[in-house]
Amino acid sequence: MDRGVRILIVDDDQRMTHTLADILGISGHQTVEAKSAAQAIDLVSKDRFDCVLTDVRMPEIDGTALYQLLRQKQPGLPVILMTAYAADETINRGLEEGVVGVFEKPLNISHLLGFFSSLAKNRMVAIVDDDPAFCTTLSDVLQERGFSVVVVNDPEREIEAAYSIAQVVLLDLKLNSMSGLDVLKRIRQKHSNLPVLLITAYREEMEETIKLAQEYSTFACLYKPFETNELIQILEKIQLARLRDAIFLEGD
Repeated sequence: MDRGVRILIVDDDQRMTHTLADILGISGHQTVEAKSAAQAIDLVSKDRFDCVLTDVRMPEIDGTALYQLLRQKQPGLPVILMTAYAADETINRGLEEGVVGVFEKPLNISHLLGFFSSLAKNRMVAIVDDDPAFCTTLSDVLQERGFSVVVVNDPEREIEAAYSIAQVVLLDLKLNSMSGLDVLKRIRQKHSNLPVLLITAYREEMEETIKLAQEYSTFACLYKPFETNELIQILEKIQLARLRDAIFLEGD
C-alpha cells in the first residue's frame, strides 16, 4: 500500500465526515474531521495537513471561501471540493483561484481513493546535488512544507532508484562524479515526462550547458542562492497540474 496522507475532512453533516474518515482510515490515510469552516481554519492554524476535502455549501463560509482562508494559513495546501451542485458558480471561482478539483456527491469512493493514492506519490522530490549542506537545508524546507525528499549525492550509483519514485527532480548541473547533463540524459531515457528543475551556482560558466539541457524538456532553471519561495511556487504549480490530471484520469 502507498504511504497514506493526512486529510482534513470538512462538512457540517457529521455523518458524512464520519463515513469518509472510516473509509479513508481503512485505506491507510490519517483523517481529522471538522464540522465547520471555522473549526477547519483553527485546525490548519495548529497542525499540518496534506490535503483538505471540504463540502461546498456550508453555513457561514462556503468551501471556496474556506480555500481562500486556508491558503493564508498553509500556502500550497491542496483543497478538494465536494458538492451535489455541479453547476455552482462558486466552484468555477474556486477552480480559477487554485482549488485542485471537485468530487460530485454521491461520491465515487474508488475515484476518491485513487486520487489520494496519486496525492501521496506526488509529494516526493529528488534533490540531486553533491553539496551535503545545501541538500540538508533544502530538504528541511521542503519537508516543512509537506513534501517528501530523497537526496542523491552520488547520481552514478543512486539516480536509478531516486527517479523511479520521485515526481520532481531538482538537478544540480555541476556534480563531482558526473555532469548534470549526463544525469538528465539518463533520466530522459526512461522518464520522458518527469519534471526536472535545473539548479546551478555558475550562471555564466554553465550557460551553454543550460541551453543543451533545455533541449531535454527541463521545467525551469534556478540559480543559487535562490529564494525558496520561488522553488515552492514552482513545485506547487507542478503538483496542481498533476493532481488535476489525476482527478480527470480517475473520473474516466
